[in-house]
Amino acid sequence: IFSHNEGTVYVVSRELNCFLFRAYDICIVLMHQLKSRNILITIGLDQINVYPLIKMWDFDKLDDCGIPACCRSMPMVVDKTPVPVTCLSALDSLSHLAIGFANGSVVLLHGDVMIEKYCKSRVVHSDRYPVTGVVLKKSDKQIVVFIATTDSIISYIISHKDHKTMLSAEGCQLRCSILSSPLQEQQLVVARNEALYFFQTDERGPCLAFTGEKVFLRWFRNSYLIVVSKETKASLPRSAGGTVRSTYMLTIYDIVNKLIAFSAPFVEITDVLIEWGSVYVVLGDNTICSLDEKDLQNKLDILFKKNFYSMAVSLAKSQNYDAEGLADIFTQYGDHLYGKGDYDGAISQYLKTIRYLEPSYVIRKFLDAQRIHNLTLYLEELHEQQSANSDHTTLLLNCYTKLKDVNKLDQFIMTDKELNFDVETAIKVCRQAGYYKHATYLARRCKMHDWYLKIQLEDTKDYDNALGYIKRLPSDEAQSKLKKYGKMLITFKPKEITDFLKTFCTRAKSPDGGKKTSPESFIHIFINHNKQLIEFLEHLMRAQGPLPTSLCNTLLELYLEEMDKENDTAVKSKLEKDAISLLTNHEARYNVDHAMVLAQMHNFRKAVLYLFKKAQLYQPILRYQMEGNCYSDIIALCKEFGNNDPSLWTQALTYFADKENCKDHVAEVLSHILINLLPPLFVIQALARNSTATVSIIKDYMIRRLQKENAQISEDERLAKQYQEETIKMRQEIEELKTRQSAKIFQASKCNGCGKDLDLPAIHFLCEHSFHLMCYESYTDAESECPLCSPDYRKITEAIQAQQQVKGLHEQFHQQLERSTDSFSVVSEYFGRGVFNKVLIICSTIKYSP
Repeated sequence: IFSHNEGTVYVVSRELNCFLFRAYDICIVLMHQLKSRNILITIGLDQINVYPLIKMWDFDKLDDCGIPACCRSMPMVVDKTPVPVTCLSALDSLSHLAIGFANGSVVLLHGDVMIEKYCKSRVVHSDRYPVTGVVLKKSDKQIVVFIATTDSIISYIISHKDHKTMLSAEGCQLRCSILSSPLQEQQLVVARNEALYFFQTDERGPCLAFTGEKVFLRWFRNSYLIVVSKETKASLPRSAGGTVRSTYMLTIYDIVNKLIAFSAPFVEITDVLIEWGSVYVVLGDNTICSLDEKDLQNKLDILFKKNFYSMAVSLAKSQNYDAEGLADIFTQYGDHLYGKGDYDGAISQYLKTIRYLEPSYVIRKFLDAQRIHNLTLYLEELHEQQSANSDHTTLLLNCYTKLKDVNKLDQFIMTDKELNFDVETAIKVCRQAGYYKHATYLARRCKMHDWYLKIQLEDTKDYDNALGYIKRLPSDEAQSKLKKYGKMLITFKPKEITDFLKTFCTRAKSPDGGKKTSPESFIHIFINHNKQLIEFLEHLMRAQGPLPTSLCNTLLELYLEEMDKENDTAVKSKLEKDAISLLTNHEARYNVDHAMVLAQMHNFRKAVLYLFKKAQLYQPILRYQMEGNCYSDIIALCKEFGNNDPSLWTQALTYFADKENCKDHVAEVLSHILINLLPPLFVIQALARNSTATVSIIKDYMIRRLQKENAQISEDERLAKQYQEETIKMRQEIEELKTRQSAKIFQASKCNGCGKDLDLPAIHFLCEHSFHLMCYESYTDAESECPLCSPDYRKITEAIQAQQQVKGLHEQFHQQLERSTDSFSVVSEYFGRGVFNKVLIICSTIKYSP
């Protein structure tokens, strides 16, 4: 953005497209463009000898001609007469705006500068020396304004009571003060002829000796300070009438690296603009010269060709080169030193590439050069920076062993410091090399219990130590390791491991609050150790009461297996006794079906008969008795369980009917057979097969059967007569209701709902139940149903609806009739269900009357 002396503003795009608008009628004095907002601040004159006007232009609001809107315009009044404006500074948020004047005053606008209503102004500085520079800085939740005059440098901390600090008793010329970048802590830079001075908020900073008459300063990017100075030279001696010619020198200082990045003379420099990542020099002849910085890679390539790697590193760091890029420089530097034979210097550079350079690149170099000491140093640093993998750990440990450096090995492994390597790999290498002490130390320290137990059980064969280690573990860990290594331990320490498991599984509560131990999870440990398992399970049963079903089944199976193996009669008898005791224990939770299978597999007859009785499987027991021709036992079984399973008598009768000389048993069976248990014809046919059976045997049975059938016939006739009388009575009541001419009289005096005296409004039903209207509405939502009779009524209607649905199943009836071998039975069944009857449903239509 450029301005013309006549008050015109020129806006040039990157493509060099230009448009202009007139901001003032007379001239423009100063312009300031915000970095983060599209706002331009100008100060100029619309009339001669009037107060300067400050205007704010919003380039986000353009009119049809592309001219930005003027959002704010106000005169700057600091004295009775107009005073020239020398400088201005504004925060990007436009919360503060500072303006310096030639009479030594500085005005601060604060609030919302864009809106007049919310903007306030005050004079923060007044002096007799002209203000040459004003800079606003926002940091640490405070606003600082630096003021430069021709006589001094001052800072103000803006607050309720402004805090003033005199930074220097010497001032500077106009445009010779600027705020540095955030990388330089936003210091005030002041240019004087002898040097550049840096100032903090409350103190003076460093000084850089750059001589020359300074014209103005600019800051480029984060580290470049652009200084325009003027040099005066005479073309001829003045006595000979020579002229004085001024030359402008533009110098770009790299403040970070403390070097001159660029320097060139110009005839006349009007201004220097920083835009679009480049430096634009505005010359006196209205031409613009563009300065473009070489990219960093080109700079580095030049330094690499000259082997200036240290300077390349410094330059890359100042340009915020990423870590990966720096690592590439260090790699090239290391390669350079390695090629010269400086292995120590090379390894020092390679150490800086860790995490970015593939370690195998460095390792291969020093393995080939047989520089094991340098390689060890690199591997140690890999582990220190936690960038080592298992292969690196293995290689480092092998280096220690090859160097026979036991002290290094102890320092690396047996240390109290935090371990920065793959512990599992170190344990493997130490174990393979026979360093069991180091391996167990790592395993114990890092709580790698599996590795510790493997070494103790498989390498050192120290079973007592292994078991003691498990005992000291937390409950959950101990449980896990017992499951994994218990089988090996019980082989060599059967008594010790069994005793520990008995204590471990029966303790009331885990000391460390771990999960409750499940004894079932340890059963696999006792494979091929039946006696120890029996001892373990019996201890559990004594200490904890009934065993879980799975353990109870296991214990029974162990008893039966040991019975089959045992040759000692006394021991075998004890096992039988223990098995029966377990089965007859009412608290035992064994699976009856599983126990039956086991008892039958091992031919344990006592257990089989007991389990059949317990499971109420009377038929198998009866078959057992029949196979042994135990007549008395058969009768006893039928007497004991005949009520539960009447078919026992039927089978007993069939069995005895096929036997000769069993008259007494047949008679006893017949005396217990109930009516309808067997058809009389079947009984007669069964006994007809017995040559010794006579009519006298079944005489009592037939007499008793006929008497009961006669009694049943009499009862059925009585019920049929009763139902017939009730039906006739109901039909008469229905007919009376249909033909009645006069109203029915309701004489109920009590409400059937609440039991209180009945008063109006009331509801009466033909069933002679009466209710208060309020009671009725609270009982039911139906409009014409008695709340007391409706449940029975619904049952009847549901039954009728069910019959109607069944009657509609014609297809089902025909299909069943075609499939059946007894068609007459099917038809009889459907007759009984009322499929062929005409159902008459009578619904009451009488409404209640209040």
